[in-house]
Amino acid sequence: MKVDTTMRVLVVTETYPPEINGVAMTIGRMVTGLRERGHWVGVVRPRRHRNDGDNGDDGQEWTVPGWALPNYPGVRLGTPAWRRLGRLMRTQRPDLVHVVTEGPLGWAAVLAARGLGLPVTSGYHTHFDQYSGHYGLSWLAPLVTRSLDALHRRCRATLVPAPELASTLTARGIPNVQVVGRGVDIDLFNPTRRRKELRQSWGLGESAGQEGLACLYVGRLAPEKNLQAVVRAHAAIAALRPDARMIWVGDGPALSRLRAAHPDHIFAGSRTGEDLASHYASADLFLFASLSETWGNVLGEALASGLGVVAYRRAAASALIRHGENGLTPQPDDEEGFIAASRRLASDTQLRLRLGRQASQDMVHNGWAAVMDRLEAVLHQAQTPFA
Repeated sequence: MKVDTTMRVLVVTETYPPEINGVAMTIGRMVTGLRERGHWVGVVRPRRHRNDGDNGDDGQEWTVPGWALPNYPGVRLGTPAWRRLGRLMRTQRPDLVHVVTEGPLGWAAVLAARGLGLPVTSGYHTHFDQYSGHYGLSWLAPLVTRSLDALHRRCRATLVPAPELASTLTARGIPNVQVVGRGVDIDLFNPTRRRKELRQSWGLGESAGQEGLACLYVGRLAPEKNLQAVVRAHAAIAALRPDARMIWVGDGPALSRLRAAHPDHIFAGSRTGEDLASHYASADLFLFASLSETWGNVLGEALASGLGVVAYRRAAASALIRHGENGLTPQPDDEEGFIAASRRLASDTQLRLRLGRQASQDMVHNGWAAVMDRLEAVLHQAQTPFA
């Protein structure tokens, strides 16, 4: 149900377009959606480079100093600029402050807003506590979890993409966890974006049959994405289909190691817009083995593009995929099951095409409009104190 009352919302985030990651894309789409519905939305984010200054004259964007996360240069943190945030909140007079990330900038925004009596909501987008083990910092995980939970407990609502995550956070004592969901731009991501020329540049034929099989991964190339399971699944596919090619779309700290170990794979780098949509639609099989996602926007994009999808049954896959009907979802941590499902789709063209057609049809009903309706309702409700 659409909310008629317009709001002034200050969004504080440590990632934002044109940065390329799922959180940046989601927040960019939500900010645009709220503005299109008549709401004032200001954004505070870290500077990306020395000349990246404020765009505050039109009352929409402000920056604070930031630095790259160690061992993960694609992710930046903002300084805890609570004084500047406080001044900004006093001058812009938002009805509500929405905190996207739980870093120093996010914490500063929570404290500044609460000090001024402003309602605060938050989004839970990333399992940072789970990431610790992938970077040799497992001992930090309990501390990170406590910090994440402490921030969200100070908010009137925490927005999450899926019921599975809502149950987990509620069990950890976080109040008023609200499922808002994620949408897919079905005008951009659809099977009509398939390009013969792109497949030829990969060394493949035009069809999805025996002229070549394009196995695709899209996302951050980072340890927490369980990329080695994708590598092993592709190796098993290649044993059946020597004409199969592995296409990697994305960038990250694991890129150089993957490229060195697999010179026969194709590394397309980061792609956006219609270019990204064509990479999806021109592939045949989407392999996604991550176990660290809170959602996984790329899954929805792959389904909308009509691919045969193999993904573990969790997060977006558990919500969007009906096993055997519009994709295959082995149980989490069952790598042998993941590989077997990948081999099955690679060897059965008719099954792969049938699942892909159904997936594309299903995603027509997963656009952004319903997500924006839920977002508006949660933000509007959060302006009213708990009884």
